[in-house]
Amino acid sequence: MKIIDQIYLNGRFVTPHGEELFDLINPATEQINARVRLADETDTRHAIAAAKAAFPLMRGASREQRMAWLQRLHDAVKAREEELIATMVAEYGCPQGFAESTVKRSSLVFLQTRDVLARFPFERQIGHARVVMEPLGVVGLITPWNANYGFIATKLSTVIASGSTAVIKPSELSAQQTALFTECLHAAGLPEGAFNIVTGRGDVVGAEITRHPDVAKISFTGSTAVGKTIARGAVETMKRVTLELGGKSANILLDDADLEQAIPLALQVMSWNSGQACIAGTRLLVHENRLDAVKEQILKHIHQLVSGQNVGAAVTARQYQRVQAYIRQGIEEGAQLLCGGEGRPAGMDRGYYVRPTVFVNVRNEMAIAQQEIFGPVLSVITWRDDEEAIKIANDTVYGLQAYVSGKDTRRVRAIAERLIAGRVFINGVYDEPHAPFGGFKQSGLGREFGTFGLEGYLEPKAIMGQ
Repeated sequence: MKIIDQIYLNGRFVTPHGEELFDLINPATEQINARVRLADETDTRHAIAAAKAAFPLMRGASREQRMAWLQRLHDAVKAREEELIATMVAEYGCPQGFAESTVKRSSLVFLQTRDVLARFPFERQIGHARVVMEPLGVVGLITPWNANYGFIATKLSTVIASGSTAVIKPSELSAQQTALFTECLHAAGLPEGAFNIVTGRGDVVGAEITRHPDVAKISFTGSTAVGKTIARGAVETMKRVTLELGGKSANILLDDADLEQAIPLALQVMSWNSGQACIAGTRLLVHENRLDAVKEQILKHIHQLVSGQNVGAAVTARQYQRVQAYIRQGIEEGAQLLCGGEGRPAGMDRGYYVRPTVFVNVRNEMAIAQQEIFGPVLSVITWRDDEEAIKIANDTVYGLQAYVSGKDTRRVRAIAERLIAGRVFINGVYDEPHAPFGGFKQSGLGREFGTFGLEGYLEPKAIMGQ
């Protein structure tokens, strides 16, 4: 059995001080793929010390040098695309297509950040003051398992562009992906200590990053509950935080929407990453007069979601059981099960696969409409007029993403402007890597990507006088 027993400190692969071994189970087969030796608080402190020692060099690096590092990071990741894809599929149990898109974005983000860096104004004249944007120092990057490469690349690229240094704590569930990705990053040849990678538990490594006084900022992607814990801990040393948390995104279909286009899109966005995505459109809001037509179209198109092909497995047995519990709760609360339900898809006797499930006659106060399930489960909710649709869409503690479909351009835009969400997609889904990404309300604090993301890793300093 493969044992992953190295972490990355100060430009070197070393054996962690921590001794706990953690089994890595392939969610598609339920078999143990490998074991990882987890880092502990001592390893984390060494990583923070290395990042702190490297900060003066990174802070003083020119714009051109940082751009060159980002180019080399891109080249190093791209050179091993096929290995990265295969490792992600084997460890995460995701479809091949999702792994391919994740790896592609993971290399491209270094180029996209390089482009932002090339034109970013680090100095501005504000009245009689010269305002200089300063890097923060050591940044803790805490990333989740549902797109491991992408989250590491996005956050690390911004750290490098800002002139700071990083201590990265990836999810222990993605240890094989992390090990390979670390080899790629190492091959880029950045200065020792510029980034350090310590795979370990959140309540061990993550907690040490949160409380350590030498960490100036934390960028975290994950659950709202954990994000709140990090925010509470960070305030003790006034760490800056960027928190990209949960979501319960509304997808509003106006009464003039083309259902032949809108329903396949709705099924796509609710099942993104096997439903394990904070941006998934898991509340479908439809006009009450079109409910029957919507149900008909869902049953017509639900076959496009095929477990093992474009819908992967839940990441762990625990996550699988969590989704099953929500499906049972939906039935108990009185929602009507249109398709799917408990158990594995037909013909599957192993793997943590969830049946793509759609509930209709859902009330927005039900648990399946309010809580983030993190599985391919869709709640269909009806509305009578535009005001009610907007009210239902905004009636959630979250505010990460939203979707609107309809033929009347003015009406669609008016509704989009009133939705409380960090991103709103109109009549489709689009890729704009420089647009800010982040949420309102309990979907988080701050933004990632583009100029807005880079600004979150910098502090303005005003210099006045001669």
